[in-house]
Amino acid sequence: MNSQAHLKVALLQMVSEGAAIEANARKGEEFCRRAADRGADIALFPEMWSVGYAKYPWGDDRARAEWLKLAVPRDGPFVDRFRRLARELRIAIAITYLEAGPVLPRDALTLIDSDGADVFTYAKVHTCAWDAPEESCAPGDEFCVGDLRAGAEVAKVGAMICFDREFPESARLLMLKGAEVVLTPNPCELQDDAAGIGDIRIAQFRSRAFENAIGVAMANYAAPQLDGRSVAFDVDGSTLVQAGPEEGVFVATFDLERIRRWRSEERPNIWRRPEVYGALANRETTDPLGKSRAETIAAEISRRNR
Repeated sequence: MNSQAHLKVALLQMVSEGAAIEANARKGEEFCRRAADRGADIALFPEMWSVGYAKYPWGDDRARAEWLKLAVPRDGPFVDRFRRLARELRIAIAITYLEAGPVLPRDALTLIDSDGADVFTYAKVHTCAWDAPEESCAPGDEFCVGDLRAGAEVAKVGAMICFDREFPESARLLMLKGAEVVLTPNPCELQDDAAGIGDIRIAQFRSRAFENAIGVAMANYAAPQLDGRSVAFDVDGSTLVQAGPEEGVFVATFDLERIRRWRSEERPNIWRRPEVYGALANRETTDPLGKSRAETIAAEISRRNR
């Protein structure tokens, strides 16, 4: 770990071995070792690494049942392997996996410190309920922030997963909980295509850093599985790392002193007026088309699966 007030986050941009859990574990271990060799404090995986974000055909009940069997327990061999590796390498690891649950699995991230102890386990709050495989996942119900030692400093580290970053409330809640750096596993297109969707996603992620005065780091799957472009932005929205499409370990260095100084000067929280934001937390609030929340969700799932 670093002796200065810096937090080095290694974005592990990889192509998975599909739903082969053991093969993904081996490859993940190899990339963690490469991250440690680069002096990283944290190794960050893409979303749902244990199964390589493997999907099944929408509406195929047999395939869905087989996919559900891939879920692994938080205290099982897959996550334990990375607890042991963290202790060996003296590096924190943000491992992602399909976590077994009492009814449905969760799209989870466990942040493990360099002693091999869990800092927290976060389950994706905003699941993509209109599509496989996330329509089979139970959503999380809170955002997590924990203390992680970086040299002589203790950094406040939080997490959100992919679709979470498209809601400004996610990053805002993490900031309000004290997060200085937010880890974001990802499994979607980030390429600047004709429609501009990938480019907009990256610009949106950059905005999350600037509007909340936090550092943000996103790890995506490499090409040809997806298109890479893993990225990290500093507290002022400046780019720390922007990967290409290929596999690799891309290290973003966050200056904790700079983040804290910026936050002290910009004070993103004190000008908020939560007393006028009530509609944001009202479950009965209609959407701009005048439909109820339940009606809107049902209609949107139906539309996306035609």
